[in-house]
Amino acid sequence: MSTPVSLSFAKTAKSKADTAVVFAAEGKLLPATAALDKKSGGLISSAIDMRENFKGRAGDAVSVILPKGTGFKQALVIGLGDPAKLDALAYENAGGRTVAALKTISAVSAAVLFDAPKGKVEAAEAAAAFASGMHLRDYNFDKYKTGKVKAKSGDAKKKEEARKLKDVTLVTSASANAGKTYNEYKAMADGVLFARDLVSEAPNVLYPASYANILQKDLKKIGVQVEVFDEKKMAQLGFEAHLAVGMGSIRTPRVVIMRWNGLKGSKDAPLAFVGKGVTFDTGGISIKPAAGMEEMKFDMGGSAAVVGLMYALAASKAKVNVVGIVGLAENMPSDRSYRPGDIIGSMAGKTIEVLNTDAEGRLVLCDALTYVQKTYKPKMIVDLATLTGAIMVALGYEYAGAFVNNDKLWGQLEKASKDTGEKLWRMPLDESYRNEMKGTATDLQNLGNVGRYGGACSAAGFLEHFIEGDTPWAHLDIAGTAWWKSDKALTPKGATAFGVRLLYRLVTDNYAK
Repeated sequence: MSTPVSLSFAKTAKSKADTAVVFAAEGKLLPATAALDKKSGGLISSAIDMRENFKGRAGDAVSVILPKGTGFKQALVIGLGDPAKLDALAYENAGGRTVAALKTISAVSAAVLFDAPKGKVEAAEAAAAFASGMHLRDYNFDKYKTGKVKAKSGDAKKKEEARKLKDVTLVTSASANAGKTYNEYKAMADGVLFARDLVSEAPNVLYPASYANILQKDLKKIGVQVEVFDEKKMAQLGFEAHLAVGMGSIRTPRVVIMRWNGLKGSKDAPLAFVGKGVTFDTGGISIKPAAGMEEMKFDMGGSAAVVGLMYALAASKAKVNVVGIVGLAENMPSDRSYRPGDIIGSMAGKTIEVLNTDAEGRLVLCDALTYVQKTYKPKMIVDLATLTGAIMVALGYEYAGAFVNNDKLWGQLEKASKDTGEKLWRMPLDESYRNEMKGTATDLQNLGNVGRYGGACSAAGFLEHFIEGDTPWAHLDIAGTAWWKSDKALTPKGATAFGVRLLYRLVTDNYAK
């Protein structure tokens, strides 16, 4: 990950700032913008008038070179949209768009003259959300770039570095409270960036053992208890389905248990989050087409979301007890691989006929779901997985599919989804889908009977066989939302870490003390 832009809050702008960020709502300039426009002799309003497509809408932006005497070399005017609709998420999105725009105009140091119009959120919350958006969008996975600059002049690289955005100050009368509020936003955003790094990593670097080592090293630093099961321990405990998936790879599977005990001494049952961590998925013997297979490094996106959540909860010292479990495996074809036609066991004691080795994620998840229920008796469970291409057929890249067996839990997830912009669409759990996954010679089979139709629903039906009693449970199929091929307001193209912000809000809004 590249060096992030330094963000701070102050009541006055730093004298070294070369760029002013100011705002327009639909139909008007905000007071700080109008004041700077007056200083510039009307250059800002003239530039806006010349841009017929600038209406102050969310996403609108225009830059203006300023004359001496204004205190800045240039101004960036950002559209906020309808003031009546400005909630925290709108300010986050505006922050994300702003940091991207600042980089395109070669700003080095910027002062955001933050005079938010009165609306749904207080000034401190609005400024903190705006800064969070900047932090979330300011991401670039560039650790493998050598940085070599071929040029006759030896200072070419220095000049390039000098033009990079280094710091942003949010200037607001509510700077003290905004800084305090931002601390929680930052903890959540740091969890997102940690998860993005994991998803972006190359599969020859990130595999089950190395992934487990990273979690042991980085999560323990911030107070998360981490326990790792190797393949021998997994066999002793009965992770039979999970182990079958990893049989074909020389890189053996792992299970990682993460515990955040924010309520020490509490006897309350913890919340549980389960993530699919297939670090590379060839499809196994049922091998995938070669085109696009490089993207299968992000088949561990569900596990990364759980890891990012645990990181964020620990970083914010959330007063809640949570257990996260990620099942890690590499699905490879070899002489040791499990095959279509194999019959395998599971920790729950259910037998499974393998009809397709590319339907492997549910086999990893089912053992993890059983383990977390037997060991911790959680008050609710959410699992996340890049599970099916079928969910992408249904919902594309915009929404994740949510299969939820409890209306109260769905209501909590739906609100968290709206607050964070991580969109969920509730999908059906039905007895017909559960029955479709029943086997002929076995208890279950890992593929439905109607081919590719309703595959996301039947996959959820398979997992539902492993939910005990009336435990509230949600399965989030994030296959379409874990990796984006174009920039969004809060996420540059690539790994999204979808689910971290959603689940953080779910936990802190509903379960934290």
